[in-house]
Amino acid sequence: MKTAYLLGSLNRGGTETLLLDVFRNAKANNLDAIGIYRKTGVCEQEFCDSGVQIFKLSPTKNIFNYLLKLRQLIKSQNVQIVHAQQPLDALFAYFALLGTGIKILLTLHGFDYNENKVGSNIHKFILRRTDLNIFVSTYQKEYYSKKYNLRIHKQRVVYNGVSFEKFKISKDKTNLRSELNVKKSTLILSAVGNFNMVRDQLTLCRFANLLNKANIDFRLLLIGKRIDSLGFRHDECITYCNDNNLSDKVLFLGVRNDVPSILLQSDAFMYSTDHDTFGIAVVEALACGLPVFVNDWSVMTEITEAGKLATIYKTKNEDDLFRQFSLYLQDKKQLEEKAQIASSIVRQKYSIEKHIDNLKQVYQLFS
Repeated sequence: MKTAYLLGSLNRGGTETLLLDVFRNAKANNLDAIGIYRKTGVCEQEFCDSGVQIFKLSPTKNIFNYLLKLRQLIKSQNVQIVHAQQPLDALFAYFALLGTGIKILLTLHGFDYNENKVGSNIHKFILRRTDLNIFVSTYQKEYYSKKYNLRIHKQRVVYNGVSFEKFKISKDKTNLRSELNVKKSTLILSAVGNFNMVRDQLTLCRFANLLNKANIDFRLLLIGKRIDSLGFRHDECITYCNDNNLSDKVLFLGVRNDVPSILLQSDAFMYSTDHDTFGIAVVEALACGLPVFVNDWSVMTEITEAGKLATIYKTKNEDDLFRQFSLYLQDKKQLEEKAQIASSIVRQKYSIEKHIDNLKQVYQLFS
């Protein structure tokens, strides 16, 4: 069955990372797909080179003209299933494909906590009119099903997947210690995620302050984009670090294209979230065999199997994170052995091949 994936912009983020991995592995896993996106972005060329044919179709002031072009494009490509990655794209598809019999699926990659009135109304309308809604965790599915009183048989959970091929690279591709000018004994702690309303990097900065006061030799690498509309999230971290003399300990690396190499050269991975729905960055770090520290947000507890795969600390509690990390420093070997076992489990449970296979099983429901 041919599937059209609808995307918004092609900027670097969790959804785009997932779809890029899906596209790159589509042919090898017998997934017949095309991509249709509305806005360009820094990942545009990567999507163009992914092996899946993609089309750019941008809405204009005449929305009816856009819907007509979307309908024509999807029909001309003999698509049987449209898989939207945002409620807005599912809404466009719903009106564009009325009367065609083409099925519309929607994956919810986030929560609706920060939606404005328009966004909330789109959710209320489209979630009841798709042929199937896909969620990336059980907690997320339960949240939406209860809030919008959704019919349970039209909701499914498909965990995200990661292409672990990108971690089969030399650790020396990026000589991280040389770049940072740190000695071998310095602990490198990595954290990946854009500075958005989902992440909580400030707790990690406060944790870094505790490390510094304890005279621990470390560098905390905060990898992620400063989003202009939410600039205060990034700026408050900068201010905190400046005020506490952490500027040479906490490094803001911005967007990096060599995250796999950085992870492979790190000593541990730190993560703090307010309301992630899955946590691809956490899975990637686990797959690298890193000791991972993540807060006890329900989704993180779910994907780490209640702490079996990672160390869980209390949300927004840098003291508890410091306590957990201090235990690690006292017995690194034990936690590193746990990390190697977790890596094996994660590579099977959250592989991109597993993800694509689960998607294909969902698509077969409409064959």
